[in-house]
Formats: sequence, C-alpha cells, structure tokens
Amino acid sequence: MTEAILLVGGKGTRLRPLTVNTPKPMVRAAGVPFLTHQLARAKAAGVEHIVLATSYLAEVFEPYFGDGSALGLHLEYVTEEEPLGTGGAIRNVASRLHSGPEEPVLIFNGDILTGLDIGALVRTHETTGADVSLHLTQVTDPRAYGLVPTDGTGRVLAFLEKPQSPEEIVTDQINAGAYVFRRSVIDTIPAGRPVSVERETFPELLATGAHLQGMVDSTYWLDLGTPAAFVRGSADLVLGRAPSPAVPGRCGDRLVLPTARVAPDAKLTGGTVVGEGAFVAEGARVFGSTILPGAVIEPGADITDSLIGTRARIGTRSVLADTVIGDGAVIGADNELRSGARIWCNAHIPPASLRFSPDA
Repeated sequence: MTEAILLVGGKGTRLRPLTVNTPKPMVRAAGVPFLTHQLARAKAAGVEHIVLATSYLAEVFEPYFGDGSALGLHLEYVTEEEPLGTGGAIRNVASRLHSGPEEPVLIFNGDILTGLDIGALVRTHETTGADVSLHLTQVTDPRAYGLVPTDGTGRVLAFLEKPQSPEEIVTDQINAGAYVFRRSVIDTIPAGRPVSVERETFPELLATGAHLQGMVDSTYWLDLGTPAAFVRGSADLVLGRAPSPAVPGRCGDRLVLPTARVAPDAKLTGGTVVGEGAFVAEGARVFGSTILPGAVIEPGADITDSLIGTRARIGTRSVLADTVIGDGAVIGADNELRSGARIWCNAHIPPASLRFSPDA
C-alpha cells in the first residue's frame, strides 16, 4: 500500500468558533495543524501518495502543505463543489489514484487522533482477502457511534448506526474511521451524488456478499469533534499519550513554540501548548490548554482545559475552565468562564462582567 485518501471536507460545526476561520483539520494541535500529525503517521506507515478530499475552506490546505515534498509525500487536492458525504468524497477523488484494481488504498478521516497500527490493518486486509477492512475500537458507551459486530474470525456481520435502546447494543466495537479498500471497490460507489459509506456503501456491500473485515485495535483513539476533545487530544500529544512523529519538540508537561514568550514565574502544565508569538505573563497558570499563535495571557490569569484562539487576549486574573475563546476575542480582567463556554471570534467581554461563582 503506497497511497491513501484523507477526508478533510467537513465544516466542523461542533468545533465552532474554532472553525469559523479555519477548517477543522488545520486547527493547531500540539503546535501544528492537526492534519500534520495524520500525514506524518501515514508517511511512517509507508504511504507515499495522498489525495486530500476537501470542501469547506478548501483554499487553506494547499498553500500550507504544497505538494507535500517537505513531508516526504506527494499530495494532491480535490475540492467538492457540493458536500458529497464520506462515500461520495471517496468516489470523487478516485481518478487521482494510481493503484491497480486489486491493490489496497488507505482511507481515513481528518478528525480522528489514533495510535492505530496502519501496517497491521493493511496486513489484515491482505491476509484475509477482504474487499474492505475497517479499524474497529472498543468504547464504554457506544450509543454515539456506529456499532460493528463481527464473527469469531473478525468478519463484519452488520452495521448498526447509533443504537439507543439497550437491546440494540450488541457489541462495544465501533467504526473507528480508518479503512483499507480494494481499489476496484471504490469504483462501485455511485459518482456525482452524496453517499455515506457508513449508511449506504458498507451495508450494500454486505448485502451483496462482499467480504468486510474488522480489525480491533484498542490503542489510543479519540474523535476530535468537540472543543473539549480537541483540547484533550492536543494535550495528549504533548504529554506523549497519543503518538505522532510531528510534535515539534520533546514530549512533556509543556510545549512552547519558537517566538512565544513565557514569564519565568508563569506555570504551564498538563500538556499545555503556547503557539508562535503568544505571550504568557507573570503569575499566570495554564493547565492542559492550547494557546494559539499571537494570543496574550495577562498577569494572574488561570486557564484550565481551554483553547485560546489566535490573537485573543485573556485579561488579568480572569479564570477560564473548559472554555473556547475565538480568534481575536478579548476577555477583560476579572472574568470567570466555565463549563463549556464559547466566546465567538472578535467578541469583547468587559472587565468583571461574567462569573460562575459568588464574588467572595
């Protein structure tokens, strides 16, 4: 296997305001666009050619990554004029593939952080003679995902989308968003219309007797679809809990990018990232958070499990926990934001305007 399709066309609605100005795969995690981690792991697994299926803010990708040569890859970009879903996006880029009909093609989603052994998935695909092989992972509560029961050999028996009743939960195995397709199978996906691989392609393949193989890999796996998950994923990359050859520095409690400035007595822990040109002032405490480029954290601010957008400013003594601050927003001094608060891009919160606890 030497080529892959990377699905990066989603709007990232659940991640707003992070994705107002930036497509989800380009939001920075551990100091670089999240997509960088995925490309680096694919390269490490032997992939040479990757086609990016783009849609939302498609113009952002190529100026950053170019032809991929800086990463040792050959990258191509195909933009959907209208959203086509996962299956439609795969079919839409098929003409850019070079693989023969029986050769494997890796396909993965642009919002999954995983320690998947890509080579093992490809070997499973080849040794079982499957038409499609799927990465499966096990979760405690599978109700938000598509269940994939398998037999004793790992052959897929069914696809059960987001079960709600206890009777419907027949397995804890879910579709983890990475696949290996036999190249000829991609050509059977209808062209020119929206298609979901989860709801249409895979069930139809099963119905026609195709061989779909599941491989359970329970290493690190995280869907970065929500702000809280994205912040956690970035911190896990910095801490070394999630594997990536693209983290721009040594793993540890903190990652401070070049040109960032941090006061000597500021405390950065829990996998915190401080982006290029950002400034963390004296007495500030930042735990498990991402400070994007150009942001300013003023003296005595206390930030936990939060993401501070590009060029945003957090005022003196303000307290943030589980909060997302959009690009260019200003949080005045002595504010307190908690419990999933989202401040939109360029918003301005005056000093001492918001609190979640009594003013002692």
